[in-house]
Amino acid sequence: MSTSPDPSQRSFLERLSSLFHESDISDRSALTVTLREALERGVIDEETFSMMQGALGVSTRRAVDLMIPRAQFDAVDLSEPLEEWLPKLIASGRSRLPVYRDDVDNILGILHAKDLLPLITNPNLSVEERLRPAPFIPESQPSNVLLRDFKATRTHMALVVDEYGSVSGLITIEDVLEQIVGEIDDEFDENLDEYNIVPEGDVFRVRALTPIEQFNEFFESDLQDDYCETIGGLVTDRFEHVPKSGEEIKIGDFTFRIVRSDGRQVSVLQVEKIES
Repeated sequence: MSTSPDPSQRSFLERLSSLFHESDISDRSALTVTLREALERGVIDEETFSMMQGALGVSTRRAVDLMIPRAQFDAVDLSEPLEEWLPKLIASGRSRLPVYRDDVDNILGILHAKDLLPLITNPNLSVEERLRPAPFIPESQPSNVLLRDFKATRTHMALVVDEYGSVSGLITIEDVLEQIVGEIDDEFDENLDEYNIVPEGDVFRVRALTPIEQFNEFFESDLQDDYCETIGGLVTDRFEHVPKSGEEIKIGDFTFRIVRSDGRQVSVLQVEKIES
């Protein structure tokens, strides 16, 4: 008569498999320990380990934790004439933006930049008729549920609303995925592969690893930090915490807005020089 194997003698792969197939994983720490053992034995690499940890933690984050706050996201106001809001859209470098009229709480839809191409030949086309539906989600929505909904509806952006129905922020599928896989570069970061500082209209996109000395030389400024060598380090030091995407801070003659941050470090900044 055969006996069941001692659970303590099971391989770590068997333990890992059983943990993932449990109907109710109540002990996340046990799973993390098993994953780390797999890492140490070379079964998975550091990148895979980090992604699996991110996947485990994604359900603990809410939309309000990941969103860009209302006061900091770019949007189009159709109450303005085309010649005013179109340059702002171009300067934002975004492929899609929420659209409202008069007040951000009056969201009309999402505008895809490519849908504006017909305006080149026919300026009289109605922009409002070319808008895509704007999804609305509560601040409390878990990010794993949001990711599932993004996939099911094939959308990439949603407006976050508070308990009173007012728009409190904006969140994209990229914001959620970055919690799992880390920072995702988009098409507007391509120029940063070659240059650390790229002009975008009246603002600049700056790689966080840009040396402070190079930043000062470019902007003819005199920013200094006793503990950091990069502009991203200086900005993080002034925040006194690792800032999230969308956060802003004024340092000297500049306003720094966080464009990319994975919760561990800042990677891309938007910089605007304050006119004196």
